Formats: sequence, structure tokens, C-alpha cells
Amino acid sequence: MAAVAVRALIGGRWIESARTAEIRDPYRGEVVGTAPVSSMEELDAALSAAVITRDAAAAMPGYERASLLRRIAALIERDVASLAQLMSCETGKAIRDSEGEIRRSLETFALAAEEAIRIEGRHVPLDGSAMGAGKMAFLMRFPVGVVAAITPFNAPFNLAAHKIAPSIAAGNALVLKPPPQAPLIVYRLVELVAEAGTPAGMVNTVYGGADIGAALVADPRVDFITFTGSSRAGAAIKAASGLRRVALELGGNGTTIVHEDADLAVASATCARNSMRLAGQSCISVQTVYAHERVYQQVVELIAAEVRELKLGDPLDPVTDVGTLIDESAARRIENWVHEAHRNGARVVIGGQRMGAAFEPTVLTDVKPDMKVVCEEVFGPVINVIPYARIDDAFAAINAGAYGLHAGVFTKSNELTFAALRRLRVGGVIINGSSTWRTDQLAYGGVKASGIGREGPRYAIEEMTEQRLIVFNL
Repeated sequence: MAAVAVRALIGGRWIESARTAEIRDPYRGEVVGTAPVSSMEELDAALSAAVITRDAAAAMPGYERASLLRRIAALIERDVASLAQLMSCETGKAIRDSEGEIRRSLETFALAAEEAIRIEGRHVPLDGSAMGAGKMAFLMRFPVGVVAAITPFNAPFNLAAHKIAPSIAAGNALVLKPPPQAPLIVYRLVELVAEAGTPAGMVNTVYGGADIGAALVADPRVDFITFTGSSRAGAAIKAASGLRRVALELGGNGTTIVHEDADLAVASATCARNSMRLAGQSCISVQTVYAHERVYQQVVELIAAEVRELKLGDPLDPVTDVGTLIDESAARRIENWVHEAHRNGARVVIGGQRMGAAFEPTVLTDVKPDMKVVCEEVFGPVINVIPYARIDDAFAAINAGAYGLHAGVFTKSNELTFAALRRLRVGGVIINGSSTWRTDQLAYGGVKASGIGREGPRYAIEEMTEQRLIVFNL
């Protein structure tokens, strides 16, 4: 595959930066491309282009925005195979997962196209009060103006789609900063956005690290900030946002309950595979399973048996289930956390070894709540299994954690199901499924350290528009 030379898109022009960074295949170690390291002057130009364009973007009729989004979806569909190969080379993601992400992304644009013509307000009846009688009021939604978006490496194409598509659908101008670990595949997406005929300045890009990101979100020309990434970075963005609104999709340490009445074979296989998919690099990846003490040992054995069947290997090999981590430093961090847990009493049932940027799918038991592998976000192919005696104990353990993104519950009990819905403080509860479940049209997001706001085209469009009250004195 030819190396990709990334350029920034600013005001409809492709810009080459003075500084660049090499991007290496984490499996082979080969250079697969170069990406710009944008200067502050280039960031200023991108923001200026967005400001110049925002009124024209807002005036673009809904049917034109919808048509544009459908054209982008069609171009993604045309290029699925080459896009998936690039993503796997850049990130180490198994090719099957890369293809799945690309196909999901074209659906994200198609869903945004449907929502672009459904942005609506409502009539507010005023004759319920003497002051309002004889008047007519409406609530309407209008674009926020300039959107700043920062995206992560773990699902680089689809999570960029979840910023770009709603921004276009809402009629905003966007400045996007892709992740420095995976800029190549986002660049290819932006190329398709431009090829589809997106007006100059409606989508702009800058590249680089935390300094460019910090300057982007701090700039007063930005009207709305949308960020997907770590909870620590999200907290810094929230602190810098002032009175501007933000949408923050942050970290998680996905939990799933397997009750004694569950279908243990289905629950265990689902949890095992969804802890290791994407090499565990998903904020809703199953990190901890709480299994009822009566079925705990059986669940451990079933999960371990399923994990043993997973193939760790070359991301470009179609039979590979688990590829590498994003880079070797990520694999080393996970290795350190697992070894630390083992030194403090955890049992490694299977796995636990690192090979370069890859880490073996790993099952841990006898873990403690204060171990990093339990209370922090592993973001790797590691699953803990913990027994519980009473369901209240499992609920309390989940709610005591810092995160609150998704939780799964396997049970045949309606009573337990509704108790979970009422009592688990998370953004989503998946019944008879694991925490690792998301479809792109639903509201997705968390509470506590897992974030603020919701993604999914319809809900992101609501975040990227402002509600305005209009009153007629008749």
C-alpha cells in the first residue's frame, strides 16, 4: 500500500504544513504515511474560514444538506475495501472490524441525511395564562455556528463521521482535529467529504497534539465543542469551555452482570468476544463481569474457553480476531497494569503476555475493586470476572465506580430487569446483552466521568443547534 501524505483542508484548499510526523503500522513497524503538525497560524486560518462560512452554511436548505450527506455515504460505500485496509495498517485493527466500521460510517451519514430535513420546533400554547392569552409562540432550532470537534484513535473513521455528519446536517461550519495516532484514515474521509461537493469552509481540518486541541477549544470564535476521548482530557475541555456548551463522550470501564438464571453459554460467549473486539479499545468494551456466586465458576470457565478460541495475529489476515493495540506504549501500559494486579493477588486465568504492540486476550479473577484493571479504564483486551452474592452488591459496585457509560444485564427475571433499569446510574442499560452495544441512530453517551450530552445523528444535531423562542403579539 502506498504511503499516504496527509494535508489539512482549510477554506476549501489543501494545505501542506512545514512540520510532519510519521505514522507507523503498529504490527509491521513500517511507515504508512505522514501527517501535518499544524501551526497556530494554520489553526487561526481554519477558524477564520469557518467563521466566514457559517452564515452560508446556515442558509443551505435542508434538502441540499441531505443530498450532500447521501453523496458522502455513496463515496464511502465505493471505497470500503481500500479504506478498511488503510485503517488496519494504521491502527492495527483486525480487517473484519475495520470493514465493519467503514460500513457503519456510511450508515451514520445516511442517518444524518434523514435527520437534516427533520430539524423542527414546536408550537407553545400561551392561552393558559392571562399574560399569554392572544399571543402565539414557537420554539425553533438554529445552527450554533462554528463547531470544534476532536476525535480519538479507537474508531477513527466512525467517530469522525459522528462529528462531521451532524454538523453538516445542522448547517454549521466545522473545524476538526483528528487523533495524532490515526490521522490517515480521517484524512481519507475528509477527502471524500470534499469530493462530494461540500462547500469550501464548511469542513476544515487541523492536525497535531494536545497543544493544537487546547488552542482550538479555547478560541472564542468556537460556538460549540464536541469531544470524544479520555475523561481527563474531557475535564480539561470542560474547564476551558466557559459558558459555551459542550458534548463530551468520555471513558468507561464497561460492566456486565450475569445473573444465576441467565443463559450462561450465550452470556459468557458475548462477554468474552465483546471484551476482546477491537483489542478492547472501546469505552464500552466489557471490562468486568459480575457473575452470581452460584454460576461464577462456570462463567469463568466458559469465558476462558471462548477467549482461547480467539486468534491474535496479523490485522490484515481475514481470520484474525484480535489485532494490535494502537502502539507499543499502550500495550506496555496494559502489561504493567496486569502484572501489578497479579502481584497483588489477581489470578491470570489465560493470557497476560505482550508481544510488541499486541497483548494476549486476558482473563483475570480474584481482582480487587481498587486495582487499576477494575476501577480505571483498561482500554485493552482484558476482562475481569467477579462473584456477587446479592444483586444489590453488583448494583452498588457498578454505581460506586467513577464511570457510567453502559452496563449489560443477562437475566430472565423481569423484576431484576426493572430493578437494573431504575438503579444503575449509567447512560445505557443493555438487557440480555453486554455493555458493548451501540447502534448509530440511538442516543449514546454517559454520566459521571463518562461524559455530558449524547451522540447519534438526531441527538448530536440537537446538541449542535440552539433553541430560539419566537413570540407573535397578535
